[in-house]
Amino acid sequence: GRLEAVTQQMGYHPQYLDSFLKTQHYLMHMDGPLPFDCRHYIAIMAAARHQCRYLVNLHVLQFLRAGGDPQWLRGLEFIPPKLRNLNEINKILAHRPWLITKEHIEKLLKISEWSWSLAELVHAVVLLAHCHALASFVFGCGCEQDEGIRGSLSLGTQCFCEATAGNSCSQELLRINRKRSLDSCMELDSLRERMQRIHVETEGREEMRLLQQDREEGEEQGAEVGVWGGTTEHLSDLSAGLSLLGDPDGEVTGATNLACYMQDPDFGYQDFARRDEDQTQVFRVQDYSWEDHGFSLVNRLYSDIGHLLDEKFRMVDGLQSSAMAKRQGCEPSVFKRGIWNYIHCMFGIR
Repeated sequence: GRLEAVTQQMGYHPQYLDSFLKTQHYLMHMDGPLPFDCRHYIAIMAAARHQCRYLVNLHVLQFLRAGGDPQWLRGLEFIPPKLRNLNEINKILAHRPWLITKEHIEKLLKISEWSWSLAELVHAVVLLAHCHALASFVFGCGCEQDEGIRGSLSLGTQCFCEATAGNSCSQELLRINRKRSLDSCMELDSLRERMQRIHVETEGREEMRLLQQDREEGEEQGAEVGVWGGTTEHLSDLSAGLSLLGDPDGEVTGATNLACYMQDPDFGYQDFARRDEDQTQVFRVQDYSWEDHGFSLVNRLYSDIGHLLDEKFRMVDGLQSSAMAKRQGCEPSVFKRGIWNYIHCMFGIR
C-alpha cells in the first residue's frame, strides 16, 4: 500500500496532518446533523466549483460506499431540491465570499418543505469551507499533476477520506510499507461485482423487451415498453454511478463530468475591490473574532467541531518552516504574516 498525494504532502508536517485527519473524520464519519451520503455529495459540489477532479472522484467513491443514490451522480438536476438549494451559497463561498449576506442564510432557513435547520446548515457550511480550502491545497501542492487521477485512486492507496481519528491515525498512514487494506479492496470488489451483475441483468431484460416488442402489438406492447423502459433507465443510472468505482485493474477512472455538479459555471473569482468602485463590501478583521463568535456558534450547533477547528487553526499558526522565508530574506514570522494578510486581502478581509 501507499499514501495518496494529499496525505503525502501533509506528512511533511505530521502534527498538522493528525489535526486535519481528525477534523476530516469527524466531518464525514461521526454523528452529525447531515446524512453520510449528503456529506460526500456536498464535498463533491464544493470541489467541483474549483474544477478539482481529484477530490470529486475521491468523494464520488465515498458517496457510493455510504449508500448514496447513483442517480444523483448525473448532476444537480437529479438531487433533492433541499440539497440543490445549497448551490448558491456554495458558489459564492468558493469564489467571492465577501458577497455573502444574511439574506442568503435566511433563504435557506425559511420555513418550507425544503428548509434547512440551523444545525444542518452549520454542518454544510463547515463542509463547504473545508473542501474549498482542501481544493486549494490539492492544486497548490500539485497533487493532481504529480499523481494523476488513476494513480491517486488505485486500490492499494490509503486515502485520507477513510482515515480514523486520533494520533494513531497519522502514524499508521505514514508507514509507507504497511500491508494493503484487504477490507477496503474487498469492499470495492464487492461493489464492482454488484455493478457488473446489474449491467448483465439490464442487458438481458433489454433483449427480452425487444423480443417481446416484435411479438406483441397495440396497447399491450406499448405498456410493456413503458414498464421495461423505466426499469432499464433506473438500472442504467445505477450502473453509470457504480462504473465510477473502477476498471478491472482496480483503479478509478477520471471520466467524471464536473459540469453536471455546477450551475452558473462562469461565476468565478473577481477582485473584490476595483479602483473605479467607490463602495465595496469588506469584512473588517476587528469586527469578528473566532474565539468570541465563530467558536461558540459552531460548537453550540454542531458539537465538538469548534474544538477540532480551533486545534487546526492553532496548528497552522504554529507551524515552524523557515525555508521560504529564508529564500525571501526575511524572518519566518514576518513572511507568514505577510502571506496571511495577502490571502485575507484577496478574499475581502481587511
